[in-house]
Amino acid sequence: MNPRKTTAAAAAALLLSLTAAACGSDGGKDTAAGTAAGSRADTITIGIKFDQPGIGLKTPDGDYTGFDVDVATYVAKQLGFEPEDIEWKEAKSADRETLLERGDVDFIAASYSINDEREKKVDFAGPYLLAHQDILVRADDDSIKKPEDLNNKKLCSVTGSTSAQNVKTKLAPKAQLQEYGGYSECITGLENGVIDAVTTDDSILAGYASQEEFKGKFRLGGFKLSNENYGIGIQSGSELKGKINKALEKMVADGTWDKYVEKNFGPAGYKNEPAPKIGVVVT
Repeated sequence: MNPRKTTAAAAAALLLSLTAAACGSDGGKDTAAGTAAGSRADTITIGIKFDQPGIGLKTPDGDYTGFDVDVATYVAKQLGFEPEDIEWKEAKSADRETLLERGDVDFIAASYSINDEREKKVDFAGPYLLAHQDILVRADDDSIKKPEDLNNKKLCSVTGSTSAQNVKTKLAPKAQLQEYGGYSECITGLENGVIDAVTTDDSILAGYASQEEFKGKFRLGGFKLSNENYGIGIQSGSELKGKINKALEKMVADGTWDKYVEKNFGPAGYKNEPAPKIGVVVT
């Protein structure tokens, strides 16, 4: 056998083994769950809403804004990730459990209310915000002062939402339910006088009302029709739960939580509840 050929073959084998080792250490990136166990990932993938002003919004220039975005960025920082390490992924309401179960995201902060049905599939850290179902009306409309005043009024929510149905069946059976494809359409209808009131979580309504083009045009009813405990969704059994809860506790303790509320909801006159106690769901 030619010694030169043997040496070349050995060198090639060594190169292949080094390449494989390098790929094994970098190509198979650890997830944030791995980080919780002590390893370090290069990025973290977080699910948020892309279409809820004040909560989670992807702007035309590609930035991400809103209360959930601020909270998620703070939590990621406590987990060891800078803002540039975050990969944002849209988490539509119907897709949230699937995204977590498949491991497409490390955690989700997307106006994600904790409830028994969801807890059968995923775990939650938090809650980090106590919201309530409410209504939004025009600022100059003083005809709606209590839920019963919605009778014979045009009440808007998105198609398939339970919010408007709750009002119609429990509080104002004569309300004229209007279902649109998105809350932005409801808000436009409210601004133009086609709609009398919009209903969903007060935090979402406050986010819309806080937008520059709507400042001073709308007001919240303050009805508190339900309790919505916003939590951070994680894969069932994930070790991230404890770490995220500690991050949320720190965010409340150092005053950052209050700053985020004022920044994202303040212009709407949103009378928020105090920061919830982490781990305690208000029913």
